[in-house]
Amino acid sequence: MEDVRQLTAELMRGAYDLHIHTLPSVFKRKMDGMEIVREADRAGMAGVMLKSHYEPTALRAELINRYSGCRTKAYGGLALNWPVGGLNVYAVDEALKAGAKIIWMPTRDAANSLVFGDMEGDFFRRPGITLTCENGRLKDEVYEIMDTVRANDGWLATGHISPKESVLLCKEGRARKVNMILTHPEFPRTTMPKETQKELADLGVLVEKNWFNVAQKAVSIYQMAENIRYVGAERCYIATDRGQYGMPSPTEEFRRFIGALLEQGMSEEELSFLARKNPERIIG
Repeated sequence: MEDVRQLTAELMRGAYDLHIHTLPSVFKRKMDGMEIVREADRAGMAGVMLKSHYEPTALRAELINRYSGCRTKAYGGLALNWPVGGLNVYAVDEALKAGAKIIWMPTRDAANSLVFGDMEGDFFRRPGITLTCENGRLKDEVYEIMDTVRANDGWLATGHISPKESVLLCKEGRARKVNMILTHPEFPRTTMPKETQKELADLGVLVEKNWFNVAQKAVSIYQMAENIRYVGAERCYIATDRGQYGMPSPTEEFRRFIGALLEQGMSEEELSFLARKNPERIIG
């Protein structure tokens, strides 16, 4: 147990958590971005990604980095929900020029997500956003977004769209040489078989693995580790998807995730890919 704690502490140094929800927010959250960066800095982490469902976060991250006094850096992104215009290429272009690293396809406002009902804190009624036309082809604006992400060397993530849409988006994106991320395929609203995850990873898609899905018992830590091994640790990265009000802090949960994977027999080399090397590819 002492060896696991020591190795966990070592693996925390230089690690990135690229999926954290922070204050200020219209949803109840645990900590603001400055608090999270300072806590991550004490653990020796290299960076954290501030995710918001309803506004871009790159300029917020820039302000934090300017005044935090920390070696740990904050990074920002953009989720394409209704408050930023949905599938809005202009919002994507502005966010990337402001320093955003990840563009998420719709999350809470995805038609697929709304099929499951509102998520905690949702506060308006709205139609769901889909990526495809009636003929099953991706909408023209999706291709425009892909090309804008590629031109700015960003990463396009699937968000909460359906597994079917995710597979199509990832395949079309990789065909256009876009950097692609498959978002939390163990999340109940976006669950995808490990075989499909591997198929997309074979195309060059990075697969995100979230501690929140283990914490909410959507998947066991044993199955999470098995899925990572099946896809290949060198093609995945870990993140917490934490920051919810009343829950443990993201840094605590990232530490717990590393420790749990070590207890499942994951090697230091595998965890280096998951916590450092692959997130570094996204940050650039």
